[in-house]
Amino acid sequence: MPKLWTETIDAHRAAVRAAVLDAAAALVAEHGLASVTMSRIAKESGIGRATLYKYFPDVESILLAWHERQIGHHLEHLARVRDQSEEAGERLEAVLRAFALITHDVSHHHDSGLAASLHSGPRVVRAQQELYSMVEELLADGVRQGRVRGDIAPGELASYCLHALAAAGGLPSRAAVHRLLTVTLAGLHPTAVPASHTDSAAAHPGSRPAHRPRSSQQHG
Repeated sequence: MPKLWTETIDAHRAAVRAAVLDAAAALVAEHGLASVTMSRIAKESGIGRATLYKYFPDVESILLAWHERQIGHHLEHLARVRDQSEEAGERLEAVLRAFALITHDVSHHHDSGLAASLHSGPRVVRAQQELYSMVEELLADGVRQGRVRGDIAPGELASYCLHALAAAGGLPSRAAVHRLLTVTLAGLHPTAVPASHTDSAAAHPGSRPAHRPRSSQQHG
């Protein structure tokens, strides 16, 4: 098959898939998770049911694919936010703020039953680990530049940040999210380190193991 035909077919398949995911998301947002059926998705996306079943076997697989796509978009956004600054402290704060706001907005804009219906597939777990690694690297940079406390391993601090800011999903406003971020950042500042901890860390550098997040944590 000529390359041009292959590219055209791939583009068509990608367009159909995107239309299906967009239609499913719109139906959940407007009518709730219980209202979503394969027939309604086919109608909203403008494709036949037979064609829809060639792409997805059921509603759950569509929602999982949509969830994975959203997480991918969120990671791309966080990477862009990270790269807008050169200073370690600014990069860290910008990424944590963006993560907290994403968590808040997602929980308020989507059906409450949607997250419970999604399982942590391999792609979702990989995305969670990518987010964790991004934050851990930023924290390590902050430690080297004296902007982040050095008595606790960056891996542990990354878990602290992500778990603390996951609470943004239950907050009533963006103002509350910013207050949560302020409290979280305060726990990272070098001035938060008691003198005894500083002495202990100097005596036993790198003695604390990193705690990676559980795979069930969701970011989208």
